[in-house]
Order: sequence, then structure tokens, then C-alpha cells
Amino acid sequence: MRRYTNTTVLRNGRQLGTTNVGAAIRSAISRGVIRVDIYIAKEGERLDSLAGKNYGDARLWWVIAGASGVGWGLQVPPGTRLQIPRKIEEVASVVG
Repeated sequence: MRRYTNTTVLRNGRQLGTTNVGAAIRSAISRGVIRVDIYIAKEGERLDSLAGKNYGDARLWWVIAGASGVGWGLQVPPGTRLQIPRKIEEVASVVG
């Protein structure tokens, strides 16, 4: 799968579009629909590795990018405040 494809696969086989989902995810976070943990990025960390650790699927890096409003790059500077949705199912209910 390429970095800028329009869809990615969730664990249950369902696909979500990545275009314009950041605003929907952030809105759901502000309404309490999606619960998040706050994480401060460390030197050398990448969104794909954080997604792999949190969701078991590195391809879901765009969920963290969208929730955090950091754009669509895999690397973030150390000290970046990230919002990591706790449950991918909550994200799927908003953007799926």
C-alpha cells in the first residue's frame, strides 16, 4: 500500500477513506465521541510505528495524524503533542 492511497484497511476488513477525515476526527474528539490519550513524541518516533503499537496496524498512522492535526507526514518533530484515539472502532464510527 502506498503512503498517499485514498483508503486503508482496518482490522475487521472495513476500509476508511483518508481524504478530509482529519476535521471529522478532531470534531468528534472535541464532542467526546472519540476518546484520546495525549502523547509527546520522542526523538526518532514515527506515526506509523505509534499506530502499530497502539492499533496493531502501522497503516493506520493517518488516524493519529488526523486526530493531532499534524498533516500527513509520517515523521513528527520530538516534543510534538499527539492525540492518539484509544479505540479504532470509535474512529470508524465517525469516518466509516
